[in-house]
Amino acid sequence: MPHSVCRALTALLAVAGLVSTVAAQYPNKPIKWIVPYPPAGTTDVLARVVAPWLAENLGQQVIVENKPGAGNNIGTEFVINSPPDGYTMLLVNPANGINASLYKKLSFNFVRDIAPVGGLVRTPNVMVMTTKLPMKTVAEFLAYCKGNPGKVSMASSGSGTSTHLSGELFKSMTGCNMVHIPYKGAGPALTDLIGGQVQVFFDNLPSSAGHIKSGNLRALAVTSTARDPSFPDVPTVADTVPGYEATAWFGVGMPKGTPREAIDKMNAAINKALADPKLRARLAELGGSPIAGTPEDFGKTIVAETEKWAKVVAASGATVD
Repeated sequence: MPHSVCRALTALLAVAGLVSTVAAQYPNKPIKWIVPYPPAGTTDVLARVVAPWLAENLGQQVIVENKPGAGNNIGTEFVINSPPDGYTMLLVNPANGINASLYKKLSFNFVRDIAPVGGLVRTPNVMVMTTKLPMKTVAEFLAYCKGNPGKVSMASSGSGTSTHLSGELFKSMTGCNMVHIPYKGAGPALTDLIGGQVQVFFDNLPSSAGHIKSGNLRALAVTSTARDPSFPDVPTVADTVPGYEATAWFGVGMPKGTPREAIDKMNAAINKALADPKLRARLAELGGSPIAGTPEDFGKTIVAETEKWAKVVAASGATVD
């Protein structure tokens, strides 16, 4: 065998051995979990609830870091461009599927450039409104909206988020003329909704749950096809608008090329955490239903949701402001 070929083969074997050793030791340092939104929204709340359970199962810190901006794309791009070593991961959320069709010039293709790791939860959105107005049902809200065209402000946690598209779907199915007001995350949107600066918000249930329970906001309906167990007295939008349905989904992704061994270890930690009765109870309080499974299962969810929301974007004519 020529010396050059022998050296190349030796180098390849050495690299393979190094990768195997690194994977076997994973994780041996803290893991950074990027949330592409500001604090206080559902993605942030979810990450901070789940992170301690992952840390316990992995034996390393899982540090939540907020990187908001550009409708979720800044944090997403940061993870996609990070070293594929298993130490940087993304809180995958509905905007990742929506942005694929909403934005025309992204520097990445999410389905192609992310390595699915595992699902976390699926939650309904909730149609919440300011208590500054008297309406208590979807039907009453529709009557008010149609009697005051263009005077109702609909908040969202950013253009292209599930909170935005859920509202656009409602508008297209009801003819309710609302002005979209995008915020940089659910936190500031909720602040203005409570204060009455905007009137309605199709928020992810986990970030609004506390405000609903405290009476700071009024829940008109959930956006799932069935009532949510955490708020059994709140009807569905579909009770008034037949056929309406929108849910939010969340999970974990890593940069494409991350070693399969690292992905499998993180997936196992996620599934173990989601199987714990105490964590399941906490997630239920937030309105979340666990979606444990394999990396391939979560990959199918990403593809299916990307295709679903592309149709909503096209039908609604929604654009990035």
